[in-house]
Amino acid sequence: MRTFKYIRNPEGFEAVADETRRRMIYLLRAKEQTVSQLAESLGKTPQAIYHQIKKLLEVGLVEVAREERVDHFIETYYRATAEVFEFHHGELSSGQNEEQIRESLGALAALGFKVTTDRDSLAELVKLNGRMHGVGLQPDLEERIAQLDDVGFLARQGVAKLAQLLTMSDKQFDAMQADERRIRKLLTSGLGKAEEKPRR
Repeated sequence: MRTFKYIRNPEGFEAVADETRRRMIYLLRAKEQTVSQLAESLGKTPQAIYHQIKKLLEVGLVEVAREERVDHFIETYYRATAEVFEFHHGELSSGQNEEQIRESLGALAALGFKVTTDRDSLAELVKLNGRMHGVGLQPDLEERIAQLDDVGFLARQGVAKLAQLLTMSDKQFDAMQADERRIRKLLTSGLGKAEEKPRR
């Protein structure tokens, strides 16, 4: 199992949208398990778990760890492909991007921020978010960063950010800053009175 893995494809996002699959990944990060063991842990039928395992295998979130012969059967043990997954949103469809923005805005309320947006502001946030995530690292460089075994997870995130800044053109950097300023303006203009002030 790798320490760190980037997920860029929309199918990967859709796979983790399902709660059962998220719980399966969580369990398979801790230890290798068979379909039967997962079914017992999750209170599901083996058939239902096998169906979900196939989807996770297809998008690269789960892999076969080993196979073991038990009497006349071969038991397959699965594991998560990484301890930590980082999802890059550059390839999200506009609908998926909008759903993510809506969920993020809703979650701000739990932190004491009440942000309301009209239809036009939401559409602009979706556009800006998609554009910003589109200016990322090249996949080959992301993979090389993911394979830095002697660098910790948090440091690896820092390396990715620094490498992104180094590989951007001045024009891309200026555009990203302008997009960030516009996103901030859209958020602060929709900031209402919060029930509880966020802690600093």
